[in-house]
Amino acid sequence: MEIKRSGSQPSSKGPAEYFTGTVRVDPLFQLKEPARGFGASVTFEPGARTAWHTHPLGQTLIVTFGSGLVQRWGGPIERIHPGDVVWFPPGEKHWHGAAPTTAMTHIAIVEQLNGNSAEWMEKVSDEQYKG
Repeated sequence: MEIKRSGSQPSSKGPAEYFTGTVRVDPLFQLKEPARGFGASVTFEPGARTAWHTHPLGQTLIVTFGSGLVQRWGGPIERIHPGDVVWFPPGEKHWHGAAPTTAMTHIAIVEQLNGNSAEWMEKVSDEQYKG
């Protein structure tokens, strides 16, 4: 058994090459091999968002605070709220982030495949974000 105590892992800023706006990443868990999952609590300030990206084994988001937006490539922008659970299948191009005027926090859970958990692509433009 292993217990990760709240506050025992340092927060980090979401890297500018993968995010637009102010984003804080708080690690929650990193499973040891042969398991390959990890999770983080990610907080997006109003208007902040990820770049377009995919995950080789998919991604689950659990919204815990605020109001956010998600979109898969070619689909409509969807609003998300606390308690919502979002699943992006493997290889589905998508982005997620806060609503324009409200912060949003979600727990992100992914698995690594051959050491890779995401393929990052172009940033979401202001026009794409506004829909």
